[in-house]
Amino acid sequence: MSEMSFEQMLELEDSLKTIKNGEVVEGNVIDVKPDEIILNIGYKSDGIITRNEYTNEPNVDLTTVVSVGDNMEAKVLKVNDGEGQVLLTYKRLAAERGSKKLEEAFNAQEVLTAKVVQVLEGGLSVVVDETRIFIPASLVSDTYEKDLGKYKDQEIEFVITEFNPRRRRIIGDRKQLLLAAKEELQRELFARINVGDVLEGTVKNVTDFGAFIDLGGADGLLHISEMSWGRVENPKKVFKVGDVVRVFIKDINERKIALSMKFEDENPWKDAAEKYAVGTIIKGTVARMTDFGAFVELAPGVDALLHVSQISKEHVEKPADVLKIGQEIEAKIVDFNEEEKKISLSLKALQVQAEEVAESPEDTADEPAVEE
Repeated sequence: MSEMSFEQMLELEDSLKTIKNGEVVEGNVIDVKPDEIILNIGYKSDGIITRNEYTNEPNVDLTTVVSVGDNMEAKVLKVNDGEGQVLLTYKRLAAERGSKKLEEAFNAQEVLTAKVVQVLEGGLSVVVDETRIFIPASLVSDTYEKDLGKYKDQEIEFVITEFNPRRRRIIGDRKQLLLAAKEELQRELFARINVGDVLEGTVKNVTDFGAFIDLGGADGLLHISEMSWGRVENPKKVFKVGDVVRVFIKDINERKIALSMKFEDENPWKDAAEKYAVGTIIKGTVARMTDFGAFVELAPGVDALLHVSQISKEHVEKPADVLKIGQEIEAKIVDFNEEEKKISLSLKALQVQAEEVAESPEDTADEPAVEE
């Protein structure tokens, strides 16, 4: 093949485009190295994009993100980098375009999705088209987050609430999206629930006075008095966060939901008139004591009063002098008031009954006479 003449070389040079710093050019990838991309940009020299000018992410192997034959746009940093090559930047062009995209998203309050690339002391950093967005810790969640580390490398949704690229201040907000979603779920929940409905919920928090149950849109309060037909001394010994429970709605007051686990079919006072009829001798456990008597648990949710005067035929100063908590006793039911759910017991009545039986003469009427 003959060498080109001087005129032919001039014609070839004239056919090549001219470029200048800051210009956006399009090229074809002709070679890729782990830290460098080489582009044919239709100029007398090839264009070079270093790793640092491709992305802000450190240690990226460029061969994993770009392939020979790909077409891409870049911005000219230097027409001659000192070695006869054109120095290009991809990330700055992407950042400029990303900044424009973010400005449009800010004005339209568009919901964006991006991966958390860095967890900072005061919040999270995400990147959209090589543009960093800061989400303050107070705007990451609708609840207090002690450890933001769990968000690392997660994709999250947010909106931009402040856009000032000149000061490099672009602020994202995830909290308002969570609150809006929660508000929508709450509206849906209140539209379909009614007093008496039975639901499944998840224990969200446990306090000394009750437990808050997440019903999927709103929390309901399960008060300590509604946890069982029996006595609950400490809710934290009964429930833990994450437990799934079956409850029914006792009351709805505007945005407050009162819950209960005292289902009527489990009511221990059902058929109580028959179970605890006056005169019945029954066993129970001493549950608590006062100066005037002891309360005896006959069944979970059914307590009876053993008055101090009914503990013994002998004088008893205080119930604690004779009885102790947890002691099982047998007593006689001497009074039953179903309407007020009150039952009275007596140990003294059993003592009297036992003495009467012991003192009564033996019945010999049916015994055959003995002949002498």
